Amino acid sequence: MRLFRKKLPYTKRLTITPPKPSPDRDGIAIVASVKDEATYIADWLSFHRAVGVRHFYLYDDGSSDGTIEIARAILDSTHLTVFPWRSRMVDTPTGNQLNAQAIAFAHAVLNFGSQYEWMAFIDVDEFMLPKSGSTLKEALWGAGGFPNISLPWHLFGTSGHKKRQPGSILINYTFRSADPMNRKKNSSNFKCIVDPCQVSEVSIHHFSTEKYGEMTSNDKGDIFSRKERKNKEFYSSEHIQLNHYYSKSEEELQEKLARGPASPASMKRYYDRVTSAMETIESDCIEDRAMVEFVEKNGIFLETQFNGVRNLHRADGL
Repeated sequence: MRLFRKKLPYTKRLTITPPKPSPDRDGIAIVASVKDEATYIADWLSFHRAVGVRHFYLYDDGSSDGTIEIARAILDSTHLTVFPWRSRMVDTPTGNQLNAQAIAFAHAVLNFGSQYEWMAFIDVDEFMLPKSGSTLKEALWGAGGFPNISLPWHLFGTSGHKKRQPGSILINYTFRSADPMNRKKNSSNFKCIVDPCQVSEVSIHHFSTEKYGEMTSNDKGDIFSRKERKNKEFYSSEHIQLNHYYSKSEEELQEKLARGPASPASMKRYYDRVTSAMETIESDCIEDRAMVEFVEKNGIFLETQFNGVRNLHRADGL
């Protein structure tokens, strides 16, 4: 155990050989690492299923709050695969700690990627909002088929809520940081949707492909290098917007800080990262009701969990 208490170099970039595509591959899958996400897993699954996600691969890091039981109550094995994923490992020759999430992502690409046109790698507090069409598959046409799409975070804060709220996170939180591309520390990043049959390098916030290397596109097909995507010219949410519900209520923000990081970062570093991001979000907020308007327009049914009780809501009745 002492091996994991000291600070170690950290490896989260993995080189792989892309899987060969199946002749009938189709649709989009989501891959996510989860731990104790019972409060919002129902909301997350029901929304993404409604916008056309074909399958969910959940890598479970020892959840003990009913997360997996809720997920299995919502989706059967046709649409859901769960892996136990307690994978704290250190590479002996280098002493580098290996990122469990990156290993999970590589495992998903190598073992299941051949079945899908697209794989998205996001967390349970991140929601992909189609803004052209009513499904993600329709919205992905905007990128012109480029195999490595980077979606910038749209960071949502507390929206003035002191306590955890009943109902859907998508309806309760409508205020976000005004500039998704701001360069303030800890306040911007990306998640990716990729063609898994072209992926040659896996990480958490960026991927590489065999043909295009580290080049990536925004949701409307503008292609930049991984470094250049941080420029304001890269920004687009014309077809898909990635909403990251970063803190939820003030009560939940304090719980997040007390829980600490999933990565080997120190508690102090984690505290500084979260609080600096929150300062940016809350100091320059705008109202963004695009998600609310989408779910109401499309009459999406959302499942939610509050105080241990699951509820089914029609979006326009929330």
